[in-house]
Amino acid sequence: MTQSIQIPRRSLLMGAGALSLSVALSGKAQAADAFASSPFRQTTDAQWRARLPGLSYDVMRHEATERPFTSPLNDEHRPGTFVCKACELPLFLSAWKFDSGTGWPSFYRVNPANIGSKSDFAIGFPRTEYHCARCLGHQGHVFDDGPLPTGKRYCNNGVALTFKPG
Repeated sequence: MTQSIQIPRRSLLMGAGALSLSVALSGKAQAADAFASSPFRQTTDAQWRARLPGLSYDVMRHEATERPFTSPLNDEHRPGTFVCKACELPLFLSAWKFDSGTGWPSFYRVNPANIGSKSDFAIGFPRTEYHCARCLGHQGHVFDDGPLPTGKRYCNNGVALTFKPG
């Protein structure tokens, strides 16, 4: 005969909360380490506000999200490069772009040297958030439901990118 172990609900919830907090704090530490050498670390909030248009500022500096299907970059299909709107660091080639149906510009590959990532628990479950490695501007989240050959979907806020044709 097996005995069942009963864990009080409060203990279970507190333990799960502590685990989530420790993972979230670990992600923030990893992000801080990844961005330690950025030349933009000393840029003030007022300087960012002057440098970026309203929604781009909200997304890139405060991790907001633009509404889906509002970015003109969804329909951008010319050869070229998608660069960070704040510092023009190249992040994606147009050859890596695909239509994910989500309403945001999506890519199956990124220039890995030009991003940093961290765990994000803002909506209650873990996601991987990525930022520009130079200016630390929030770009979007990466998911494991993209096309081959990588299986990744870098779901980017269009207001965080500029397209450079060519």
